[in-house]
Parts: sequence; structure tokens; C-alpha cells
Amino acid sequence: MPDPQKVIVVMPAYNAETTLERTLQDIPAGSVDEIILVDDCSQDNTVELARSLGITVITHEENRGYGANQKTCYHEALQRGADIVVMIHPDYQYDSSIVPAIVELLRGDHCDVLLGNRIRSRREALAGGMPVYKYLANRLLTIVENLWTGENLGEWHSGLRAYKREVLEAIPWEGNSDDFVFDSQFLVQCVHFGFRIGDLPVPVRYMREASSINFTRSMEYGMLTLEVFIRWTLHKWNLRKDSLFAEETTSPPM
Repeated sequence: MPDPQKVIVVMPAYNAETTLERTLQDIPAGSVDEIILVDDCSQDNTVELARSLGITVITHEENRGYGANQKTCYHEALQRGADIVVMIHPDYQYDSSIVPAIVELLRGDHCDVLLGNRIRSRREALAGGMPVYKYLANRLLTIVENLWTGENLGEWHSGLRAYKREVLEAIPWEGNSDDFVFDSQFLVQCVHFGFRIGDLPVPVRYMREASSINFTRSMEYGMLTLEVFIRWTLHKWNLRKDSLFAEETTSPPM
């Protein structure tokens, strides 16, 4: 009998025309029920290509930001009845052939949240094209974040993530940033609400076409990420209540 759990892949897209088809081709046939691409007002032919490839396309009329794009992704997935949501960047940076393994671990109730870990070893990460400064910043932040939370993740900053439905329904992610720090806020929220987080090694490719923030934006992201941890700590210690960690339920729009 087929598994009753519905699996939906969501892709937050911006100018992904040159990489989208390759990303889709790597997802094994039959491993997911639906693929939704949310386009954040791309300046290329991402929307036209996605529609020609037969996937569901949602468009923003103006550029809202990476976090806002994910919010639309998750609302659509919940509204369409997803039990497991896999978020993949359509820039061909992450090897999406790993999707069935990710889904199987969530279906087997081994964890509630699963991340693709780009850094199985320093040699592999750098050979895949990860800039040295990104590698060093990733390692430093991940060490700090693991010590701060008591988690043991290989990295905290992956763009390949999967969630059970109950995670998306329990966390108040609608109030998160519309920018890149959305990802950090979401993971700290997962820790706060007691969800089990795991990771799985995933090959990564850095190339000109793959989306990547520059050095200045990377430093800004790192500082904002540390701010999230400080806000969480103040909330836990009852020194300053924070809406990011409020006991709320997120429901798909009617």
C-alpha cells in the first residue's frame, strides 16, 4: 500500500533559470508527490521555465526577500495537505538526489527536522568550491550554536531542509524576518519548541550560477544569527519575552 504521508518539495526561487532544470532532474522520480516553486520576482525566465517543466508555480509581484519567499512556500505546502515538506534551493548547489533518504528518516520518526550537511569533511567542502571564509565562518558559528543549544549538528546553515507538518504548525514562523536570518530564527525556534533535529551528509557544488550572499552580507547574517541566540536566551530566562518563541499555532490561510 502507498504511504499516506504526502511529501511536497518547495523551492524558494530568484533568478534560477540556468540551474532549475538540473535541480529537478536530480530528484528521483516518484519520491515526492508535488513540487512547488515560489518565484520572488525574478528578472530572468525562471517562471516560464518552471511552468514548462510542469511544476506548480507561485509568483510574487515584487521582491519580498528570501524569508518571505519561504513563508509563501510553507503556507502553500500546508494548504495542499503536506505531511512532510522538503525545502531545496533551485540553484543546483545541493544534490537533490538525497531527497528519498531525507523523507525516509522523517517517515520513520527518527527526527522532526532534517538538514543537509554540506561539511562532511573540510577537504570535501573546499573541493566543492565553498569559499574559505564561508567555511571558517560556518565552522565557528556551528560550534557556538551547538554549545549554546546542546545540539550536535554538522552545520546550522544549510539550504536543504525538511520538516514534518507538526513543526510548521507549531512554530510562529510568520513573525520571522523576511531576509536570510529567517533560517537561523527557524532552527532556534525548533530547539525552543523541543523538536528533534538531525542532519545527513549532502554533496555540495559552488559555482557562478548558484545563489550565494557576498562577504559583507555573510558577516551581517552572522551577527544577526548571534542576535537570535541572545534573544532566545533572554526569553528563556524571563528577562525579555519575545514573539519569536511565543506559544502559537501557525495555520494555512483559508
